[in-house]
Amino acid sequence: MFDTHIHLDLYESGERELMLESAFESGVDGVVSVSMGLESCRVNRELARRYSGNIMPAYGHHPEQPPLSDEGLTELIGWIREQGEEPFAIGEVGLPYYLLKEAEKKGERFDLEPYIRQLEQFVRLAGELDRPIVLHAVYEDAERAMELLERYSIRRAHFHWFKGSAAAVQRLVKAGAYISVTPDVLYEREIREMASSYPLERLMAETDGPWPFEGPFAGQKTQPTMVKAVLEEIALLRGMEVTTVTDLVNANSRTFYGMSRRGDDSTIHSRACATERDN
Repeated sequence: MFDTHIHLDLYESGERELMLESAFESGVDGVVSVSMGLESCRVNRELARRYSGNIMPAYGHHPEQPPLSDEGLTELIGWIREQGEEPFAIGEVGLPYYLLKEAEKKGERFDLEPYIRQLEQFVRLAGELDRPIVLHAVYEDAERAMELLERYSIRRAHFHWFKGSAAAVQRLVKAGAYISVTPDVLYEREIREMASSYPLERLMAETDGPWPFEGPFAGQKTQPTMVKAVLEEIALLRGMEVTTVTDLVNANSRTFYGMSRRGDDSTIHSRACATERDN
């Protein structure tokens, strides 16, 4: 199992170590730890080195906060370039959907342009370094992000916790973009519909921890092992065997983030996709 989107740096250090040890012992093969900013990037780099092979770091600046200054963005992009050939992705980057909606609710002006310019720099960087990119871009922001991805011919795009219109979904599908769903697939109608209909060969699982969930997870600390429940629910929604869905979603995660040989994944993809067509 893979948790393809978690904020490891937001957990307390001692809690994080115990959580990771428990997760890896319980069948979680790896996690993708996304960053909030430069200091977060540094923490994730050290965690990736400590848990080599189990943690894929993603370096970026979360969009639901003030955009970086020109100097700050130059510093962060320079730092990312310095990581050389070490495995990493670009992320979490994107557009501030929730900040914008909050401002609109208050009747305040919100300038989206600095965020779009910042995202463009990260998209350009992903293309330059040939790295996967992890996107926070939902609803109408997904369309804006797709314009940049298409402009720079980015093929490995992961829209985490994706939500969007039918038109946006079709655009992502046509582009071959990956999406991931969280534990709220057990109780959130919109996410259940997405998990039921999005092409299974482009679907992944995540927790976005330490973000808390409701339903059967109310009051629980979010941890990577929750992806097991996500996979089980996807299988239930699609009327497929859990092992088949698990194999395919795991293969998606390994292939997208370069965690295994592509040849190993192709057999799993072929078998699982054939099973879904038969159902």
